[in-house]
Amino acid sequence: MPEIDPHQGLALHGIGVRFGGLVALDGVSLRVPAGRTVGVIGPNGAGKTTLFNVVCGFVPPTTGSLTLDGKPLRPRPHRLTRMGIARTLQGVGLFPGLTVLENVLAGTDHVAGTGFASALFGLPRADRDELRLRTDALAALERCGVARHAHAYPGSLPYADRKRVALARALVARPRLLLLDEPAGGLGTEEIRGLADLIESLDCGVLLVEHHMDLVMSVCDEILVLDFGRPVAFGTPAEIRQNPAVTEAYLGEAA
Repeated sequence: MPEIDPHQGLALHGIGVRFGGLVALDGVSLRVPAGRTVGVIGPNGAGKTTLFNVVCGFVPPTTGSLTLDGKPLRPRPHRLTRMGIARTLQGVGLFPGLTVLENVLAGTDHVAGTGFASALFGLPRADRDELRLRTDALAALERCGVARHAHAYPGSLPYADRKRVALARALVARPRLLLLDEPAGGLGTEEIRGLADLIESLDCGVLLVEHHMDLVMSVCDEILVLDFGRPVAFGTPAEIRQNPAVTEAYLGEAA
């Protein structure tokens, strides 16, 4: 395994979040190095979604800070792609009135010279640039196994394929960091295996928030376990499997 540059990638430093008197996160520190997949797990109410929302900029931390490549990071949802960060959410979040290809083109906006709107509405632009965008979008769909649906509308597709389209939209921007929130939700066993293969093929940093343990254990280099907003364990999948604090967090009693 290549050596980690401590200054590269996403880092959370002592993150705390409070909603009035409720402590949602307390002293959470985490690093997602470039090229590694880091998972966040925990029982319901552990703070996984809050942590994801902090990284996405939906929830500001009450205490602590974030850095990206060693520089202060103050994420805002509408600016993430310009920082090289892409995300998928628990829902697919596709535009029902656009085709699958057009939905993926929406993810190219920050890398395009004149933006996705020009390609979509036929505004003046260089043909070469438009061809490149469409080629990239089709390649992302192919990588996610749904290129055959390029000209269909999302509502006509099975849920698993819509999730693959949402992932293609995130990947088309060639992110340095990919945030995945419950990507296996609603998928069957074979579909989860395909998702695992796809995640393992990525060369960017990945922060995976997930409750399907088989997926987490198969794709993650390291795993953070939260319970009531506090970190209770961190380590490799093998270390997490053997940690009694993890069993206690999930079952309420030590093994």
